Amino acid sequence: MEIRSELRKLSRSGKPTWAVLVAILALTHILLLLSYGRYLLPDGRRLKLPNEHNALLTPSQNGLLRNTLAVNVSAAPTGLLETNGSGLRNETEDDEGFVDIVDFESFEDVNDSVIVKEVAGSNASDNLFPSEKIVMQNVSLQSQKNSGGSAIAAPVLENSSLIVTKKVSKKKKKMRCDLPPKTVTPIDEMNRILTRHRRSSRAMRPRWSSRRDEEMLAARKEIENAPLVTIDRELYPPIFRNVSMFKRSYELMERLLKVYVYKEGSRPIFHTPILKGLYASEGWFMKLMEGNKRYTVKDPRRAHLYYMPFSARMLEYTLYVRNSHNRTNLRQFLKEYTEHISSKYPFFNRTGGADHFLVACHDWAPYETRHHMEHCIKALCNADVTAGFKIGRDISLPETYVRAAKNPLRDLGGKPPSQRRILAFYAGSMHGYLRTILLQHWKDKDPDMRIYGRMPLGVASKMNYIDQMKSSKYCLCPKGYEVNSPRVVESIFYECVPVIISDNFVPPFFEVLDWSAFSVIVAEKDIPRLKDILMSIPEEKYVKMQMAVRKAQRHFLWHAKPERYDLFHMVLHSIWYNRVFQVKRR
Repeated sequence: MEIRSELRKLSRSGKPTWAVLVAILALTHILLLLSYGRYLLPDGRRLKLPNEHNALLTPSQNGLLRNTLAVNVSAAPTGLLETNGSGLRNETEDDEGFVDIVDFESFEDVNDSVIVKEVAGSNASDNLFPSEKIVMQNVSLQSQKNSGGSAIAAPVLENSSLIVTKKVSKKKKKMRCDLPPKTVTPIDEMNRILTRHRRSSRAMRPRWSSRRDEEMLAARKEIENAPLVTIDRELYPPIFRNVSMFKRSYELMERLLKVYVYKEGSRPIFHTPILKGLYASEGWFMKLMEGNKRYTVKDPRRAHLYYMPFSARMLEYTLYVRNSHNRTNLRQFLKEYTEHISSKYPFFNRTGGADHFLVACHDWAPYETRHHMEHCIKALCNADVTAGFKIGRDISLPETYVRAAKNPLRDLGGKPPSQRRILAFYAGSMHGYLRTILLQHWKDKDPDMRIYGRMPLGVASKMNYIDQMKSSKYCLCPKGYEVNSPRVVESIFYECVPVIISDNFVPPFFEVLDWSAFSVIVAEKDIPRLKDILMSIPEEKYVKMQMAVRKAQRHFLWHAKPERYDLFHMVLHSIWYNRVFQVKRR
């Protein structure tokens, strides 16, 4: 009524009619936005942002919060989201340019993975850290809404670390991935760093002694004095740095190692393994580690190592605001998590996190875990020495592109060396600066060098891509946005010798495998000489390398039920192995 009377007064005043129309339109616009504003602001109030004028925050303006399912529709314009009660799919482009369905039905527990268990009003919420409470309240309320009820998202406090601001700039800033590295660490220097760190541990001394530390120190002596192994029925010695030390270390891991898996942390960021797609490695390890009875213990006092089971992929999916270029809320979320477990348990503080580990395949993991997880053992796909990766402590995690969660081993194998007629093959999207350089030098330049850009979509193209790898002697693995590429493992799957073109990339399981036995590592500056480098390798040496690729294959395979020396055990062993050589006495 008050609004109507004000409008009547305005019309009688003789002011222009257009002013009345503008006022009505503005009022209508504000009323339409009120429901969305409540998602982000407590009681619809205005929020002051640093270096900005006061602004009402809505999903279409500067201040944005993306939390699980409640605000997930903000991604709809750039990706297809489907909800059908038990599944949620997000279509993105994979590294080859094909459509990658991130299929949330491939979680370990379908019914409890997407529609997360409600925590609002339950006693369990008392154990959550601040940012987690906000996320889970929105998840719970949105779950009620999706199931037919009406719910308003939980308010976000003005000082919440989950609110991020979109930085709008007319000038396009060049990202780190668009530029060549300022410094390059050659593979020979990486080998020297590994040797140096083996001789002298950089880990902090524990604040008090532990029987588990003594067991690991004793294991180190046994590994260093391992009996000589020259022939082994299960292992192929040429692909290892020292097969005798590896074999003894693996046996001691099987006999001694105990891991405590933290129960803290709510789905979907924690305890939610994704088993398909580009980042499947972290999901498969999480699923198999949490379901393992041989290595896990319920009493944390019996553990040698402590696993923090979060998914870097789900952290990004849940909290990152598309095009905001702001990841501080992701890092803050993990910071609060580490503060939570270190205040609840004494183990993190005893070693500064040196006996804690994480497994993360998303490109942003090095940034997200910086500082607050600095001393932890990090198994990372983005194993870049210029981005904080520590050789001898951290683990280079293989980036395995899993197309079928129920059958991760399909299409394995390839043609024998005598039937591989193609010298070198590459096809993929133009991610980063390096692939453009590769195509500039070699696309359509030489019939022996099958170098392509993005392949057309469709099943036929996928099969052609796989057939080309199975028919090539060498498969090129140039870096994309970051140093790793799923082609490294794909090459091994299809028994094609990988040619790694990625400065500062630490190859998977660098601490135990000798990559010179089954791969070719080429400096980025040598791309113009690529064919000369490959042609200079004698046929006899190539045949040996191809045999080594076939023998290494078993160490890069996921199995629903883990097998000895498979990918799950190789990751776990490298974490154990590096910790054994880093542990110190009080």
